Amino acid sequence: MWIPAGLLALLWPAAPLLAQTQTPTPGVGAPVRAAPAAAPLGAVLNLEQVLQAARLNPDAQAAQRAAQAARAEVRMADRAPAPVLSAGVASIDVAGSSGGFWHQRRLDKSIGVDWTWERGHKRALRTEAAERTARAATADGQDAQVLQQIGALGAFYDLLTAQERLQTLQELAASARALAAGAERRLQAGDLSAQDSARTRIEAARAEADLQSALLLHQQAMQALAVWIGQNVPAGGWRAEGAWPQAAAPATPADIDALVERRPDVLAARERLAALDAALQGALALQRADPTLGTTFDHFPTGEKTDRLLAVRVSIPIHGASRFEGDIRRALAEKDQAQDRLDKARILARAELLGLLQAWQSQSERLRGYEAQILPQARQVAALAELAYSKGGLSLTDLLDARRTLRATQLEAAVVRGEHARAQGAWRLRTAP
Repeated sequence: MWIPAGLLALLWPAAPLLAQTQTPTPGVGAPVRAAPAAAPLGAVLNLEQVLQAARLNPDAQAAQRAAQAARAEVRMADRAPAPVLSAGVASIDVAGSSGGFWHQRRLDKSIGVDWTWERGHKRALRTEAAERTARAATADGQDAQVLQQIGALGAFYDLLTAQERLQTLQELAASARALAAGAERRLQAGDLSAQDSARTRIEAARAEADLQSALLLHQQAMQALAVWIGQNVPAGGWRAEGAWPQAAAPATPADIDALVERRPDVLAARERLAALDAALQGALALQRADPTLGTTFDHFPTGEKTDRLLAVRVSIPIHGASRFEGDIRRALAEKDQAQDRLDKARILARAELLGLLQAWQSQSERLRGYEAQILPQARQVAALAELAYSKGGLSLTDLLDARRTLRATQLEAAVVRGEHARAQGAWRLRTAP
């Protein structure tokens, strides 16, 4: 038939445009892949396993999904307007013309194509804004991973602290039970008063109560870690395994501004500013009218040779001088807001980094004091008190005081180690390239 050939000739000018709209955008045409799920962790955990699991927990994966959706927006933006195909029948002779539909019936048949030509680089600006937004979403995903790792690191060292506290209180409870049993034997032998024997039993009961509290804190620490790594606590629980970081004071970075600029949250704010700048340029480009180009093929049988006509048309919207003034002002205001958010992000990032650095320095000095002076002296005093009590040169009250001092010092030292490890780990994760 003749129609397919005519229609093919009519659509031929729009073929390159159709091909252009089907061309995948570089870097965003690949299929979206699901993020890998974290492998179940065993009963023994180290810091590296915890940090890797934190990168794949539900919150971090949600940020990655948002980045994937933003990258899909780039493909959606990089599209030219689609051609519009139209067809119709007009000038119908209702008097009863007969014969073949195409050549003899008096029907004005038409088919046409219209396509809008975007001027002012609108498509390129739209695509650039989407690309910048996608980069910002990717940076948000990286920032979310860092935050999840910092939280998981803190939960890991909280679990390690709870383990150390539990072990210390178990040893102290066993020692208190042994002291109470010895006091009971001395009471039976008439070598100790009933009052002192009762005091040892009270001290043993207090140690058992502290041990139960430590068990609860240990269970809570495992549950808190499970939230950060996105996994359930196994039936037998977890055991954190790793050495405490050494108390080494960090060196002050030479260029704190460089660390600020490479942070993911600052990078995201900078990319959003660039995206809104492209959106502002796109709003300015709206002032350039986009013409619509079209062509129509008409066929109206009249019995003459000239019954096939081809029309070409151009339509241009007429814009007033202030038609897009609102769009431009809004885009300009949004760009200014993005600049304000970038400035604020830099201030907050700098303050956080300096705070982390100061916290690491302070905790290093505090840990050094406990390890070098406070804890050794408390152990020495307790050992001398045990020796003196065994030889009858020290009262039970003084012995119990020495034991309480040692217990409090050991528990404080465990907390200080945990706080130092958290401060050091947070700084290193925040400044990692």
